[in-house]
Amino acid sequence: MTDRISIEFINAFALDPVEFVKLAAGLGVGNIGMAASPITDNPHSFAPWDLRSDAALLRATKAALADHGVRVQVGEGFLILPGMDIRASQPTLDVLAELGSPRANVITMEQDRARARDELATLAAMAGERGMAMTVEFMPLMWPQTLAETAALVAETGAANASVLVDAMHFFRSGAQVADIAAVDPAAIGYIQVCDVPMPPKTDDYGEEARHERMCPGDGDLPLADFLRALPRDRIVGIEVPQISLARAGVSPVDAIRPVVDATRRLLAEVG
Repeated sequence: MTDRISIEFINAFALDPVEFVKLAAGLGVGNIGMAASPITDNPHSFAPWDLRSDAALLRATKAALADHGVRVQVGEGFLILPGMDIRASQPTLDVLAELGSPRANVITMEQDRARARDELATLAAMAGERGMAMTVEFMPLMWPQTLAETAALVAETGAANASVLVDAMHFFRSGAQVADIAAVDPAAIGYIQVCDVPMPPKTDDYGEEARHERMCPGDGDLPLADFLRALPRDRIVGIEVPQISLARAGVSPVDAIRPVVDATRRLLAEVG
């Protein structure tokens, strides 16, 4: 198994979680990201599922992880939204804790800074009660939209188990340069995600590109080797390369993901 690489669930769209575990193991990858239910489109028309309401599927997923030596490294699907109480996410946290995820990743769309801070602190506390950490992911569509802003917000929560998830697409599209990473305490960075994209973008629909059509490392314009060299070397590197065009063309999840895993292995070998 590859120790540092993780395959994010968004790559496989709505694939059944047991099958996703088997996919990762078949590619020699021992880490995955997971959600409690599909968080993307379903171009392959997989059967719907929800680990919060299907106890048998949750047991089967947990067994598959143990049987195949695969570990969930991050739990997805958490949002801080105006008017929404993050405490409603406790069933999702329970599922991810049951699967052994060490962290929950959250994106905040709440532009009231004080409320965002308080909701994040609440989520971090709930995660801590379950033995989990929390990462906060930023993107340049809304505040916080840079690594520095997100690290500052995380610090404001006062949560010892909170850190920043740094996604390569969001980092570089925010206008940041590799040198900017040095201004942030390495301890504030908890998780890394890689993909590639063209610079400048070739589409005005940022969300569509981020959710559905990223590029394999090495196929775009991002200085990914320098990016990874500047980041802590002991963090998991999650592959987040959804390619819905391949899915719509009938390419299976494993055939779409295999070349991305291979490219990421070459990238990490280059980084050393």
